[in-house]
Amino acid sequence: MRHTWRWFGPVDKVTVRDAAQAGAEGIVSALHHIPTGAVWPAEEIEKRHQAIREGGLFWDVVESVPVSEEIKTQTGDWREHVKNWQETLRRLSASGIKTVCYNFMPVLDWTRTDLRWETKHGAKAMRFDFTDFVAFDIHILKRPGAALDYPERIQEEAAKRFAALDEARITALGKNIGAGLPGSADGYTLDQLREKLRTYQGIDATKLQAHLIDFLSEVTPIAEQVGINICAHPDDPPWPLLGLPRILSTGDDYAHMLRQVDSRANGVTLCSGSLGARADNDLAEIATRFADRIHFVHLRNVTRDEDSLPCSFFEDEHLEGGTDMVAVIATLLTEETRRKAEGREDHQIPMRPDHGQEILDDLTRGAQPGYPAIGRLKGLAELRGIERALSHSQFGLGR
Repeated sequence: MRHTWRWFGPVDKVTVRDAAQAGAEGIVSALHHIPTGAVWPAEEIEKRHQAIREGGLFWDVVESVPVSEEIKTQTGDWREHVKNWQETLRRLSASGIKTVCYNFMPVLDWTRTDLRWETKHGAKAMRFDFTDFVAFDIHILKRPGAALDYPERIQEEAAKRFAALDEARITALGKNIGAGLPGSADGYTLDQLREKLRTYQGIDATKLQAHLIDFLSEVTPIAEQVGINICAHPDDPPWPLLGLPRILSTGDDYAHMLRQVDSRANGVTLCSGSLGARADNDLAEIATRFADRIHFVHLRNVTRDEDSLPCSFFEDEHLEGGTDMVAVIATLLTEETRRKAEGREDHQIPMRPDHGQEILDDLTRGAQPGYPAIGRLKGLAELRGIERALSHSQFGLGR
């Protein structure tokens, strides 16, 4: 695999040189300052390439070209936004980019109740606490009908939790849950979040799936023409939130998407942490099932408090948690070997260590939550060690 590293641009407190010293071979980045729905200017794309080259690496993967809420709901200027997405693909291809990651999560992207939860050994990790989330939904956001989405036992636990919260924690929950894409300036106040939720009235999972297929039917032919692989990131966490549907949470969800738009250019971002939050998702099986269409990989691990659905979980160390990382990496290496034998140009799959814990000097650096320097360095070293060992013992490969 090609070892990459997410970089949020010049504002990132972890530099490209830091990434190179950590062992990264390429950079994953995006133009977070460009408004969602707009075309990415060619000069801004080149400026990002130049900044990465000056740090000693190259821009390998775009994560993400955001899909606007207008596209997801098929309202307002959604058709213009689709055209702009197509044009952005053309411009990225002209600059040398071959892989573009995106997601189709409504309103909220990845969602956590804690961005810096303290683990037993003092590291800071991101956490999704289901009881806290329900307390937010019913008692802070006060979403109409929210209580009907949860069992009575959970409602009672959430009421007790809310009664014990101080104002600082209530404010933090709103800020954490309403945060936008990592690195973006987007985010919602409570009133803005309520308004966004209203735009999804009448849109269930079936309709949102249809909107995804409509979007892919328009952009995939362009991706084919310009030689870009587009790859959908799974829902995070992989279950409905705030009454909103989620449509990329399981292997069957991905099978539907890939079957409806059957092109190699239309593929999967395999995120072992997002999918791994569900006990009924077998990551090695999913990797095997969709191996031919995996264009990008996020390797991280989560530990669930229980195996119920939904559940609480936290971002564990990369080799801990519920996902058998050795089995997943072995599957990906097998696929790379198969692609290389076929002569495919995309035989080397880009991967990045995702959502590291803040440890050691990370605790004072103040980097983007989930994207510390040392925590990701540790994760990349562990993952690279597994890959190297498997390559030598199972595949007879060297470096």
